[in-house]
Amino acid sequence: MEHHAAWRSKVIIAFAAVYIIWGSTYLAIRVGVQQLPPALFAGARFVVAGILLALYARLSGHKFPTHLREWRTIVITAMFMLVGANGLVVWGEQWVPSNQAALIVATVALWLAGFGTLGSAGQKLGPRTVLGLTVGFFGVAMLMLPERGFSLEHFGAQLAVFAACPLWAAGSMIAKRGRLTTAPLMVAAMQSLFAGLVFCGIGFPLGETARWSWSAEAMAALAFLIVFGSCIAYAAYIWLLHEVSPAALGTYAYINPLVAVVLGWLVLQETLGGYQLAGTVVILLGVMLVSIARPQALAAPSQRT
Repeated sequence: MEHHAAWRSKVIIAFAAVYIIWGSTYLAIRVGVQQLPPALFAGARFVVAGILLALYARLSGHKFPTHLREWRTIVITAMFMLVGANGLVVWGEQWVPSNQAALIVATVALWLAGFGTLGSAGQKLGPRTVLGLTVGFFGVAMLMLPERGFSLEHFGAQLAVFAACPLWAAGSMIAKRGRLTTAPLMVAAMQSLFAGLVFCGIGFPLGETARWSWSAEAMAALAFLIVFGSCIAYAAYIWLLHEVSPAALGTYAYINPLVAVVLGWLVLQETLGGYQLAGTVVILLGVMLVSIARPQALAAPSQRT
């Protein structure tokens, strides 16, 4: 009985980390890109996080990947999920408010359901899943409708955030079906380190060092993403992956955006117009329909860092 109570407490703490920390990363990114260049901002985050995760993994007794096949999967998933998907979110949040970015990214759950039908291991979509997919994408269209006139720059940034979703989902499905023997924590460390080096390789030639800021606000956002977003919350996610059902874990897909909306309103005074509020309800309804119909599609390994 005492052991069960201790386990239950750990589950509650881990869920709180995944819900609140992951939901707050959109705010931290939004704050960071107002003062830091996007590529070096992401590069610094992932290089430092990768080193910290690798050190912790080694101290925990996990070994580095040794097979070329595993390295290939790590590099491919890092390119899809961190360089591609996270990079587009960071770039897009220079113009897109954090609350809208989080709501658009909630559609990752819908893309996962769709990609889950592909390949020999794929499963057919049921009527409820098809309805959820249709409703969710309709909600995204509502969310992107301009309240005060059309702006191509703002719309282009929204599309970048939206394009991040299929990239993240595709990388997640590759990671899920890769059957790696390396410990998930070490895989995450190598993914982060590789992505960080790629981002730095983009940022330095572009001359982003001239735009780097050592302000307290910028460094606080960077430190938060490194320690809490890429280390603590991800470690909690990895632990929960082996402790609770996919259906329970998949609830983060519609809890994170709600956290992001509240924090964006409290800290940055971000608001949602009528179309955006309606789109929010429609998106979350679509994601909930998909999560109920296809809970396993929402819990692919390494979905976020």
